[in-house]
Amino acid sequence: MEGQLCANPEISVKKAPGASPPSFIALLKVHRELLVSRIRNTQCLIDSLIKNDYFSTEDAEIVVQFPTQADKVRKILDLVQSKGEEVSEYFILVLQKVTDAYYELQPWLDEIGYKPSESICSKPVVNTDPVSRYCQKLRYELGRDSKFVTSYAQREEMLLEEIYSDSIMELVSFTNDSLGKVCQLEALFDDAVGVINEDGETIYVFGDAGIGKSILLQKIQSLWAKKELDIGAKFFFRFLCRMFSCFKEDEVICLKDLLFKYNCYPDQDPTEVFHYILQFPHTVLFTFDGFDEIYSNFDLSSVPEMCSPHEAIHPLVLLVSLLRGKLLKGSKKILTARTGTEIQRNIIRKKVLLRGFSSNNLKQYTTMFFKDMGQQTLVLNQLEANPFLCSLCSVPLFCWIIFKCYEHFHSMFDSHELPACSVTLTDVFLLMIEVHLNRSLKTSLLKNNTRSQAEMFKSRKETLLALGKMARKGMENSSFVFEQEEVSSASISEEDLQLGFLRTVKGYSGCDNQSTYEFLHLTLQSFFTALFLVMEEKVDAKELLHFFNECSSTETAQPTCLPIPWLKKQIAGKDPFRNNEHFHFTNLFLCGLLSRSKQKLFRHLVLPTVIKRKRRTLITYLGESMKSHLKGLTRSRLQNYNQLQVQPNFVWMLRCLYETQNEKVGKLAAKRMHANYVKLTYCNASSADCSAISFVMHHFQKRLALDLDNNNINDYGVKELLPCFRKLAVIRLSVNQVTDHGVRILYEELSKYQTVTYLGLYNNQITDVGAKYVAKLIEECSSLEYVKIGANKITSEGGKCLAQAIQKSKTMFEIGMWGNHVGDEGAKAFAQALRNHPTLTNVSLAFNGITTEGGKSIAEAMQHNNSVRIFWLTKNELDDEAAMSFAEMLKVNKKLVHLWLIQNRITAEGVKYLSEALKENTAIKEVCLNGNLISQEEAKAFENDKRIVCF
Repeated sequence: MEGQLCANPEISVKKAPGASPPSFIALLKVHRELLVSRIRNTQCLIDSLIKNDYFSTEDAEIVVQFPTQADKVRKILDLVQSKGEEVSEYFILVLQKVTDAYYELQPWLDEIGYKPSESICSKPVVNTDPVSRYCQKLRYELGRDSKFVTSYAQREEMLLEEIYSDSIMELVSFTNDSLGKVCQLEALFDDAVGVINEDGETIYVFGDAGIGKSILLQKIQSLWAKKELDIGAKFFFRFLCRMFSCFKEDEVICLKDLLFKYNCYPDQDPTEVFHYILQFPHTVLFTFDGFDEIYSNFDLSSVPEMCSPHEAIHPLVLLVSLLRGKLLKGSKKILTARTGTEIQRNIIRKKVLLRGFSSNNLKQYTTMFFKDMGQQTLVLNQLEANPFLCSLCSVPLFCWIIFKCYEHFHSMFDSHELPACSVTLTDVFLLMIEVHLNRSLKTSLLKNNTRSQAEMFKSRKETLLALGKMARKGMENSSFVFEQEEVSSASISEEDLQLGFLRTVKGYSGCDNQSTYEFLHLTLQSFFTALFLVMEEKVDAKELLHFFNECSSTETAQPTCLPIPWLKKQIAGKDPFRNNEHFHFTNLFLCGLLSRSKQKLFRHLVLPTVIKRKRRTLITYLGESMKSHLKGLTRSRLQNYNQLQVQPNFVWMLRCLYETQNEKVGKLAAKRMHANYVKLTYCNASSADCSAISFVMHHFQKRLALDLDNNNINDYGVKELLPCFRKLAVIRLSVNQVTDHGVRILYEELSKYQTVTYLGLYNNQITDVGAKYVAKLIEECSSLEYVKIGANKITSEGGKCLAQAIQKSKTMFEIGMWGNHVGDEGAKAFAQALRNHPTLTNVSLAFNGITTEGGKSIAEAMQHNNSVRIFWLTKNELDDEAAMSFAEMLKVNKKLVHLWLIQNRITAEGVKYLSEALKENTAIKEVCLNGNLISQEEAKAFENDKRIVCF
């Protein structure tokens, strides 16, 4: 006998040393009835046998003719055994490899100790099992869905991998005592740590609104889809809890439909897939996001228990039954909710508290806090424009304060005109201080306090002075960590520490038994420094202005930030690598705190005469330093303009002026510029800085040219420039992430005033929608002469609109369309615009996908044009046929001076046509053909005509 009987007795494939190979035919015969009763899927076996030529098509047809599954299995066994040992062993290999389909046979395979031979192991197995296919589909769809995170302005998508960073996760007890940190996501499912209820099945993740719960679930989903989350989960079903509130009261659904309809539906045999899920619930992972969003005061105890997986019932009951373990007991579940949501203890297995934001979690929080998308966009742009402010929002409380500021001020002053009282960074920090002081009162931050801001500050004046004194001392020494002795000497009490302005830090103190401290953020230390300079009556003028001098350049004699002669410092010995932004912020806050709008607050804290003296000192200083600063800037004389080229520190000066909210100071700054063309390129100006720019620039009495190319202005910055638009003759916003929305704002405002002559929007995010607004502006604004809108996302549709507008315009001088996608259809439209146009002089349609068809249309139209002098058609797809058309055009058009056909598909034959045409045209100065299909040898034939440039 080739096999060996087991104890039960059964044939085994285990063999003793030296024994003959086991008989797989015999093995199948002995266990025939077991196989017939346990094999549910015959298709996978048939497909694999056909794949390896063990079965013919006729064999498969014979099998499928049998009416029952058991009869089909019997016939397969008969055919397999008749084909020999190799086929019989392969049959067993398929059972072993496709575990999803033949899971009931896995114990039998373990019992017989089957190990495939090398020859059989190399044979491919076709897995057409419905469960396996469904798992693959589920991973693909969840991976696709979790790959990107849509930004909350709904204009772009960001890769999850690029914005996700681990938040602070802490395992806690039922009473929220810490049980340790979660360092890896797999630890959430590790029963070795953090289990507080052995009978519970739900991991309860909670935290404040926007703390990162949803993005955490998305990260888990992404890792599972990529098979990078090893927790034994074969299925992943995710639900937004708010969907359960959308079902009608009389609506019912079964568990199978809930899983498949609202996640991913199996392509094959849903009943078999669902049966597998019921058999192996421990292979299922659920995520339920936002339990608190179902409805308020939801009571789990009011939901009837329900255990049948086949009964149709209200979806909310299914949800609760899953959480309680009455359905799919043993499955893994993650439930998220906001802090304070009541969850029955008996369903909780672990509690996980999220304690803080990553920088990218902040965008998630913004959408939860601001329901209006317009406000979301404003806030996100403000935060992106203020990196220090953005990082401050990593603390949830600060984020709440700052967003409350935006919510209040934007609702109060949502106007296109510059408001008399605008939100400033100083306003944000003052409200932050007020909220921290409110911590000392036994009231909720969400409840109105009877004390005014002034009264609150007055009651804690000594605390504020103590914190300010220490902050200033540290700032002067560029010290940002404080020993316990320094804290004590500044008279900062334990009660003061409880306010939360300072936090303990480890690793700085030389004494292990003493704490060291730092301000929650460096900008907070800057604020307290400025607050001390205002509140301390003994601070004299030199001390008040000390940090302005600290911002002066150590590299050159030229001042870079508001210097005055009697505050000069020694250059020798200074650290050239020192970052002085904290000094800039101190100066900025000083300007804000000494503004007139803060007079009501500080009259309760400082003698009015002291505040007036300090304000007078600051305003005088700002006036003198502006004059000195502006004198040192580069100036040049342009046609119709006196240009002022500023440096990045000029933006800091504008920020300080804006914080003062003093219109006289802004007007004085505009007057002392002695220029009507301000060039602010490459100044790292952000959208928030546009408020400061407008604060000064709107005071210009005459027409103004404003060049903001290569900054980070975006749509919000465009809106902040509204007060300037009535004065603008030139507005350059190239390379600034401006979208169609920003272009719409430009159109609506610039068309009102009819003053703009130059519009620069090169290399932004403008589509055909924005192009249509530019086209309308060209039609309606007779003053507009120059439009630069290249390197955007404009297709033939937008190109046609622009061309039609240009055709109607009697003033257009130059159109720059380089790097769009107008193609031949757009080229034809521009050809119509060119025909007999009276003023258009410079045209660029370079890099626009124009082929011979479009090129011929342009060439023919140019025969009827006497205005164009320069034409760029670089980087298109023009060939010799197009070159022939341009040659014919040159015989007629004697006004064109420069024709650029660089990097097209013109050969020596096409160059020959152009060269011959130049014999009849003495007006044109050059035809540039670099980068075409011309060899250096072929180019020699045209050396005598210097106007033909091939290399």
